[in-house]
Amino acid sequence: MSILTSRDVLRPGPKGFKAWIQRVVFALMPGFFTFLRRWKPVMKLGNNYLTSRYDDVREVFATDPAFGVVYKPHLDVIMGGQPFFLGMADTEQYRHDTDAMRRVVRPADVPKLAAQTEALGEQIVAGADGRIDVVDTLVRRVTFTMLGDYLGVPDPPGGDLRVWGTRLFEFQFVDQGNDPALRKEVDEIAPALRMHIQNEIARRRIEPGKDDVLARCLALQAAGDPAYSDDFIRTSLTGFIVGGPPQPPMVVPQAMEQLLRRPKVLAEAQAAARAGDDDRLRRYVLEAMRFDPLAPGLPRVALTDWTLGRGTSHAVTIPAGAQVLAAFASAMMDPRRVADPRLFDPNRPASDYMHFGFGLHECFGRHINHATLHLMLKPLLRQPNLRRASGKEGKLTKNGPFAERLVVTYG
Repeated sequence: MSILTSRDVLRPGPKGFKAWIQRVVFALMPGFFTFLRRWKPVMKLGNNYLTSRYDDVREVFATDPAFGVVYKPHLDVIMGGQPFFLGMADTEQYRHDTDAMRRVVRPADVPKLAAQTEALGEQIVAGADGRIDVVDTLVRRVTFTMLGDYLGVPDPPGGDLRVWGTRLFEFQFVDQGNDPALRKEVDEIAPALRMHIQNEIARRRIEPGKDDVLARCLALQAAGDPAYSDDFIRTSLTGFIVGGPPQPPMVVPQAMEQLLRRPKVLAEAQAAARAGDDDRLRRYVLEAMRFDPLAPGLPRVALTDWTLGRGTSHAVTIPAGAQVLAAFASAMMDPRRVADPRLFDPNRPASDYMHFGFGLHECFGRHINHATLHLMLKPLLRQPNLRRASGKEGKLTKNGPFAERLVVTYG
């Protein structure tokens, strides 16, 4: 079967000993970070540096002239060489392109997206007959449906946007070893996705249809705004599909797993969901995500020699060209800045969290995420007698960094 018509969202994961090693590495990671924060806050491995304390991670994210993003080479493959702002430094083009997309991805859209998210979740949970896979049936379906509709990018003919988007996400953000099998799939998917979006641009130019991000771009193009060329619209929408909807199916089920591990906390989150206290529920989900965030960290490259942690006993000069992993998962557990970090506390200040990055490349869709992630779980949390399914499928399984399956029952 061609990857273009596949319905397998995730590639086959490791089996046997490799799978066991993977589980052990994930299980040991929190303890490893604790060790690093105490004894080796900036660890050097060859030309790579790992930062683990809150202040150092924040310094890496906030110092764009010294620490640049590393995304451009893979973005060039996905975008066919067209520039996308995720791969740019703080340049005039970066500001121009992000400003252009902020004109069509508007704050006023967020309440409607939140309502759509909750309504779609309600529909799915009601139709699941008391048993549901949180990863694929609930969160992935809600996310791709809601964001695909908002952006104006439907499923491609004969294909599945969930598969295409997730494969390209894996290539862009996970594949550090340049896996040839994954690259072969990407070489099919990337041009097909670009062509699909270009075809939608042509179709919607003739039949504008509903109000969405694509329609707004085309309206500005028709009005003569030079920012909205076909290349810019296609590249921006491709970037949003790759960088946006694949993420909630990773981190929201992980938050659900963390709630299930804490019966008292789960009961409190359910009470907030049943009371319609969305702000309270958001706090529970964001705090649950802190115990198992999207990734251990985000990569950067040193653009110049830079002394990280200057004035501290662990200050290290990182040479230009070195790779740096800013471990925000560790930073959110640093007792130097996060009070009693092992305690589940939904009343933490927002500054304790780095879920959406920080600085120039803070997640472009953070406001949408902030308004919708908890609502993906809300319809489920409102259900009576919510519990894990029996057996292995009742515990969250992962395929590399991707949440794979978590089945719960209710009613």
